Amino acid sequence: MQGEHSPLSIDKRFIMLGGSSGFYSYGIYQHQEDMPAFNLNETRIAFMLRKDKFEYLAVTNDRQRRLPLPEDRVPPRGKELAYPEAVLLVDPLEPEFKGEMFVSTHYGGEDLVIKFGEGEKWKKVFGPVFIYLNSCAVDKNDAAVSLWYDAKEQMEKEVGEWPYSFPASEDFPHADQRGSISGRLLAQDWYIYEGNIAAKGAYVGLAPPGKDGSFQVEAKGYQFWTNADEEGSFCITNIRPGAYNIYAWIPGFIGDFRCDKDIVVTAGSKIDVGDLVYVPPRNGPTLWEIGIPDRSAGEFFVPDPNPMYINKLYINLPNDRFRQYGLWERYADLYPDDDLVYTVGTSDYQKDWFYAQVTRKIGENAYKGTTWQIKFSLDRVREGNHTLRIALASATFSILEVRINRQDANPPEFSSGLIGSDNTIARHGLHGLYWLFNVEIPSSQLIQGENTIYLTQARSASAVHGIMYDYIRLEDPPLDRYSSSQIKG
Repeated sequence: MQGEHSPLSIDKRFIMLGGSSGFYSYGIYQHQEDMPAFNLNETRIAFMLRKDKFEYLAVTNDRQRRLPLPEDRVPPRGKELAYPEAVLLVDPLEPEFKGEMFVSTHYGGEDLVIKFGEGEKWKKVFGPVFIYLNSCAVDKNDAAVSLWYDAKEQMEKEVGEWPYSFPASEDFPHADQRGSISGRLLAQDWYIYEGNIAAKGAYVGLAPPGKDGSFQVEAKGYQFWTNADEEGSFCITNIRPGAYNIYAWIPGFIGDFRCDKDIVVTAGSKIDVGDLVYVPPRNGPTLWEIGIPDRSAGEFFVPDPNPMYINKLYINLPNDRFRQYGLWERYADLYPDDDLVYTVGTSDYQKDWFYAQVTRKIGENAYKGTTWQIKFSLDRVREGNHTLRIALASATFSILEVRINRQDANPPEFSSGLIGSDNTIARHGLHGLYWLFNVEIPSSQLIQGENTIYLTQARSASAVHGIMYDYIRLEDPPLDRYSSSQIKG
C-alpha cells in the first residue's frame, strides 16, 4: 500500500460507556520489522462537523466567539494573505465577520518529525481522548456559556479518572501497572545567592533518555510532566513502566536540567530521588540583561495590529495581543528607515524591544535581513573572556549572527547556522523550540566607554522568517580571576 497509506499498522478503537454522553477513541500505532523507512510528520484524530450545528468556538473562558462559514474562505468572499491558512474575509455571508480572519493553527517543523529506519520496531498508544457531546434547555443566547461550563466540569471528571480503567488493550497500562517518582529540585547560582534556591514552579518531567533539552523534540516515546511547588518539590504519578531521564527547566534561569542517571519505572514502584541540584550556565557576574528567562517573548513589545486585519475577539484581552495577524509587518512601520537600537540603562525592553526580529520588505516578495544594536557602556574592562548568553524563544528558518563593535566584521564573532522551523511568527505565538547560545568575547574586543553588540538575522526568504528572543545577558569574567592589575583603561 506504499504511496496510498503510511507504512504503519494502526489499531483504531472507539469506546462508549453506559450513562456517558460521548465516546472515547484511541489508536495503537506500530511500525514493524517488515516495514520500510518512514517519516511520521503528523497524526491526528479529526471529525467533520456540521456547520449548521457547530457555529460557536470556545477555547477558554474569555476566548469564545461565533464562527464564520466555510464558504467565507473561498474567493471572492475571502482573500488569501501571506500563507494559505490566513484569509481576510472581504464579503462574508454574515456581515458581522467582514474584515476579520479565519486562521488554522499548525505549529510544528522538521525537528518534531518522527523518523523510522527500515524495519525499526516501534509501538505507541495515542489516547484515549473523550469526545463529549452535551446539550442544554436554556435560551439560545445563554446556551454557549452553559455548554462551556458544563464541558469544563466534565473535563475535571475525566482528569480525575485518568489513567482510564476501561481500555482493553494490554498496551495501555492501568493505574496499578504504573509507577511514581518524587523529589525536590534546587538551583545553585553563586552570583545570585550563596546557598541553594528552591526551583519554584519548575517544569519537571520524565522523557526517554537523551541529551539536555532533548525532550523538546522527542515524540517516539512517552513523557510525564508536572510543576514543582514553592519549595521545588515534585511528584509525578501514573508513569508507564520504562527507562527515563529526569528533565527540567526553571522559570528565571537559563538552560536545561537533566539527570543523566536512568530512572527505571516498574509497576507499583515509588521512586524518591531526593534533592536534585541544577547549576545553570554562568561564568561571571551580570553586567546587564534584557528580558526574563521564561522561554517566551511575552514580556517584549507587541504592537497594535493593522486595523485592516484586526480580530475583534482580542481587542480587550491584553494578554492575547500577540494573537493578531500581520504583527510582523508593523516592524517596518515602527522602524521605517533604521533598525532597532536598544541602549542598556535607558531603553525599556517592554517598550523598546520588538517581540520578533523579522525581515524587512524591500519589494514584491523581496525581503532583507535586519540588524539590531545593543549599546552599553563599561566603566572598566576586566581581562579574560566575557560571556554573552542569548536564549531564543523561537526560530523559523533563521541565521543569527553576532558582531562586537564592528558591524562589518566578516566572519561574525558567532553564527548559529540555519536554525528552527516552528513557524511561531506566522501562527500568532510567542514561543516555539528553545535555543541557548553562549558567545565568548575576549576582553580585547571591548573598550572602556560605549560598546555595541550587533545582532543580525541574516536570512531573508520570507516575511514570517525570524527569531524571538527569550533573554540576553552579558557576563563579566569570573570574579576569582579578578584583580586590580586586570583592569584596562
